Amino acid sequence: MCGRYAATKDPATLMKEFDAADGTEGQAPTENYNVAPTKNVVSVVERHPRDADGNVQEDEPAVRSLRVMRWGLVPFWAKDAGIGSRMINTRAETASEKPAFRKALTRRRCLIPADGWYEWRPVEGAAKKTPKEPFYMTTRDGSSLAFAGIWETWRDPKGEPDAPPLITCSVITTDAIGQLAGIHDRMPLVLPGDRWQDWLDPDRTDAAGLLEPPGVDWADSLELRPVSTRVNSVRNNGPELLARAEAEAANLDSADGADSADDGALFDVPNPK
Repeated sequence: MCGRYAATKDPATLMKEFDAADGTEGQAPTENYNVAPTKNVVSVVERHPRDADGNVQEDEPAVRSLRVMRWGLVPFWAKDAGIGSRMINTRAETASEKPAFRKALTRRRCLIPADGWYEWRPVEGAAKKTPKEPFYMTTRDGSSLAFAGIWETWRDPKGEPDAPPLITCSVITTDAIGQLAGIHDRMPLVLPGDRWQDWLDPDRTDAAGLLEPPGVDWADSLELRPVSTRVNSVRNNGPELLARAEAEAANLDSADGADSADDGALFDVPNPK
């Protein structure tokens, strides 16, 4: 699954990587080495423009842009925004079936850029209360990862009619593949560049075929870096979190994956110190 990740690139850099316009309106969060649920994040969407009255111009080409969203999906029908903290992840296997995710998967898909993400693995042979080992999964060339995501627009039924809506998102997750399965049995659905257009296409309402994970060769090309348990606390946030922790490294081939979590479960890092 995905419960923490790093996102340190500014909008100008992401605009080039994702061939997108800057729609963050100056609200993009600053570099974050320990992105946690309910925080604002940058996402990539592709939408048809609207006219002066707010009507979608479907005959005009769709525009790809960066947007700011809050991590943790709040369905449009929710009574309050608190539900979002339990919907940071969406399982690919059931996204098309569950009411909370079904409509967003059909009509509101996004990409969530990340430098890399963290997962935790039990320490083999250690005492039960021993903190799990954190690992950082990232590309070797420094290019961004693109998590498949869905997003929603929510308006507070008790709020002012003219109040701006809350825009939220959730990361699609799937079974871990290749070497990643040695850390955790779930992983974010990461899409290579040649799949971005199909995923973002606002005119494609059939999500069949879009939820396939990348190949094992892709997974095995990633760097799985042991890092300090400092990442366990969201209070810690800096480049030192990405440094290799050789003393905490273990044999990747011999460990079992960590327990999986249900849809949208907030990632609970055991015994954070």
